[in-house]
Amino acid sequence: MAAPVPDGIWLPDLCRLPRLLTMLGLAQLTVVLVMLVPIATPPWDGAQFVSASGYALWLALSVSVLLCAGRKRLSRLPMRLGAAAALGLALGVAVIASAVVHGLFASIAADPALPGFGRFVGGSAAAVALLTAIALRYFYVIDRWQAQVGAHARAEADALQARIRPHFLFNSMNMIATLLRRDPEVAERAVLDLSDLFRAALGAGGGTSTLADEVSLAEQYLSIEQLRLGDRLQLHWDKGDDLPWSMPMPRLVLQPLLENAVLHGISRLPEGGTIDVVLAARDGVLEIAVSNPSLPPSDAPAQGAGHAQASIAHRLGYAFGPRASMRYGWNAGRYACTIRVPVADFAPAHTGSGRP
Repeated sequence: MAAPVPDGIWLPDLCRLPRLLTMLGLAQLTVVLVMLVPIATPPWDGAQFVSASGYALWLALSVSVLLCAGRKRLSRLPMRLGAAAALGLALGVAVIASAVVHGLFASIAADPALPGFGRFVGGSAAAVALLTAIALRYFYVIDRWQAQVGAHARAEADALQARIRPHFLFNSMNMIATLLRRDPEVAERAVLDLSDLFRAALGAGGGTSTLADEVSLAEQYLSIEQLRLGDRLQLHWDKGDDLPWSMPMPRLVLQPLLENAVLHGISRLPEGGTIDVVLAARDGVLEIAVSNPSLPPSDAPAQGAGHAQASIAHRLGYAFGPRASMRYGWNAGRYACTIRVPVADFAPAHTGSGRP
């Protein structure tokens, strides 16, 4: 086993219903396999199968409840010792339960098919210990993998703070300085937009955002870039009806795509161009598409070297599961990136166009 996790609770949590059902399913599967094994004794009838199933499920439930109740105490022990103690508890439950069951069956009637006490108790205890060890190891690996995926996702979100590059800050401050005398109101709005943008970047690693917040932040970023690039940067927003504006989203999933579109697309073209942003929700899927004119792949480096897209795709996969997807590449002189994520049951807070 690997090193303990930071919170110190390394023993898998069997209190959760899906894992309890897995333990019960593993016990029932064992009974089915035993029934299907060709042996010299007569095959089980329905009553014997039901009795064996009830016995196996009872053992699995007892072991799961005991390990659930003792999880914190066992996790205080060194990992190897705690794992041995957990298996020892499972073994003890199996020994006691099998001894009781064997005694009950033996006292009711003499059944020639009933194994001897030692074989019955020893076999039950060995099977329970082996299956418990396999289940705990499996759940432990799953827990560690999920923790690593979560840590990776948080680290990539934190790294997105660097996506708002220093040169963008310097260019924005210089632009604001030139606007102070000519148009103080525009300069003030630019300062507020810049403040919101960096506040969002500093909080990229914690909590979640919403679709409305992500779109608002993207509009603030683009308004600053429009002041800098002037007529070279044109925008076209297409916000579909009934968008789930309150839908939770990872922070900074839209702004980095637009920053790539400006930095690696519009700013490299002397004549500039138009960035198209399309948002649509249909058939239980939210689709966000960003496209911009760009130099062909042979004349320009990969748009943002794919780092922002890979990071966003990873975080979307962690947040929404395998149904989340992200596609990007060149097509007919334009670079396009499309995000698709499943929509939960969120009532639209706003319909139509305009900032939510």
